[in-house]
Amino acid sequence: MLKKIKLSKYLSYLFLIVVSAIWVIPVLFGIVTSFRSQTEVVNEGFRLLPVNWIVENYVAILENTSSAPILQWLWNSVFIATLHTLLVVVVISITGYGYSRMKFKGRDFLFFTLLGISFFPNVVNLIPSYKIIDILGWVNTPWAMIVPGLAGMGNIFLVRQFMKGIPMELDESARVDGASDFTIYSKIILPLIRPVLIVCALFSFTGSWNDFLWPVIVYTDVDKMPVTAGLLLLQDIYGNYRMIGQLMGSAILAIIPTLLLFFFAQKYFVSAINLNSGIKG
Repeated sequence: MLKKIKLSKYLSYLFLIVVSAIWVIPVLFGIVTSFRSQTEVVNEGFRLLPVNWIVENYVAILENTSSAPILQWLWNSVFIATLHTLLVVVVISITGYGYSRMKFKGRDFLFFTLLGISFFPNVVNLIPSYKIIDILGWVNTPWAMIVPGLAGMGNIFLVRQFMKGIPMELDESARVDGASDFTIYSKIILPLIRPVLIVCALFSFTGSWNDFLWPVIVYTDVDKMPVTAGLLLLQDIYGNYRMIGQLMGSAILAIIPTLLLFFFAQKYFVSAINLNSGIKG
């Protein structure tokens, strides 16, 4: 029995190592390539480490502020993703409170109907979504990425399920003392659901930062693009084996903010991912 347990444990470790390698090796190769010269990229082929480590690729990237303003793109993405995340936390916490703590006719029917609709592929909504953005005059503005997706049903589902683990007796006791719904939400529920809000904030920030198709559609002004749309533009500027090192360097700069986010927030993510960590009656 112990041998079977050890064998399954070793197999689990082996599986995790293989999966990790599949994810990590391309990133490491991109980092190494960003420190190669263009001549080495073309002539040396695949090498584990560069013959000569150079930083000229990053210098050229940062100095190009006209056709490829990478720092401006990074700032645009930081602004969009941060504001989007803050608004998401506000919207989903209030919506989750309504679906889990408030009682009104058709509450569950409405929730599960919207949840079912959310399973449709996002590509189905591209044309009507763009039409709405165009009518509002939000094309080439940050609002084109900030507002859509604020009420994502996936996040609302997580918050609702977490709130259901909080005893209703807390609400009833507060109402006896004369507390309103807003007081119960802000003073009692909101502090208790902070773990799941952190998880949703992480999902929302990374989702907004990594979104590719939508910003490519709604942005045509180079200076207003987020970094993902800018990377597509860089394929025309640095691609076709002309400046592969600079293209890889730009991609590495684009992933640094999300790596730092997970590095500093990983303990919150791990501790909060369990939806059963709410208060039980």
